[in-house]
Amino acid sequence: MRDIERCRTAVLGGHVEQCDACGHQRISFNSCRNRHCPKCQSLVRAQWLEDRQAEVLPVEYFHVVFTMPQEIAAIAYQNKAVVYDILFRATAETLRAIAGDPKHLGAEIGFIAILHTWGQNLMHHPHLHCVVPGGGISPDGERWVSCRPGFFLPVRVLSRLFRRLFLEHLRRAFDDDALHFFKALAYLQEADAFADYLAPVARADWVVYAKPPFGGPDQVLAYLGRYTHRVAIANSRLLSFDDDEVAFHWKDYRHESKHKVMRLEPSEFVRRFLLHVLPSSFQRIRHYGLLANRYREAKLARCRQLLMAPVPPLPFDEPEDYRDRYQRLTSVSLRDCPQCGRGQMLCIESFLPGIQPRGPPASAS
Repeated sequence: MRDIERCRTAVLGGHVEQCDACGHQRISFNSCRNRHCPKCQSLVRAQWLEDRQAEVLPVEYFHVVFTMPQEIAAIAYQNKAVVYDILFRATAETLRAIAGDPKHLGAEIGFIAILHTWGQNLMHHPHLHCVVPGGGISPDGERWVSCRPGFFLPVRVLSRLFRRLFLEHLRRAFDDDALHFFKALAYLQEADAFADYLAPVARADWVVYAKPPFGGPDQVLAYLGRYTHRVAIANSRLLSFDDDEVAFHWKDYRHESKHKVMRLEPSEFVRRFLLHVLPSSFQRIRHYGLLANRYREAKLARCRQLLMAPVPPLPFDEPEDYRDRYQRLTSVSLRDCPQCGRGQMLCIESFLPGIQPRGPPASAS
């Protein structure tokens, strides 16, 4: 929260730029670069997407979502690193096991899993978005096995295995004293109470659903661009705020996805936003199977051979200024003068954190 409050203010320092054509000046304060900051993700997102372009295969792609029940989400909130890891592990094991079963696909698959912990109303709602190519490599490595058009894997089968694997990992974490409980859940420290708590969850249906397949590689990348580096709420959803109230757009999925306006006291808004701060160094985007970091280059090369797909161009790896990289990746120039549109903004002064520039220009932005 401190990083976001200081982002692009004099507290972090910055520099003064001046147009070499019209003399227009502006102050550019430094960014906090915190991954939870809604203003600091555009360049990171663009760079990540460029790296992924070389990994997209010319096949149908599917979007599968794995959600934990609210009872488990309550445990997850008090044990984020442990339970979120279990969510990734159980999801990966489920997809790879069912896809590898000859009764279903019978192939080794690869996929990207992205953790989201929020719903539209900013409440705690942990779930994984998985982007999966519609096929994989046969067990002998000699052919590409495609799924049926428009159908990846049966969600009911996925749901049942996901529930069983998740609960197995969760019980193991409890036995290893890796889970901790506080306040309303403090009683779960007792083994019998923990078992009783999980009993109805083990009988309930867990939500796993597959969305319609993407239209092609371009749609896959566009989707990833929207989802991978998201934070709990984007600035574009905010309508108004003052000392008494914060108002923002939200979509009510329980009532036919109606667009509504939510109004919260500022303290409640901040509380909900901070529900979604991840543990330090926690990886919220992970790659599995054919896309796992260790095997990705060789496995993707084999996939392209089997699909008779062209080899993608090498990624851009020459040293470049961050402004040039931003323009190349986003087509938005940080150098062009916003006043005259003809000149280039050049740095004429830098200033350290907490220090104001000498004689701030009247046209600072």
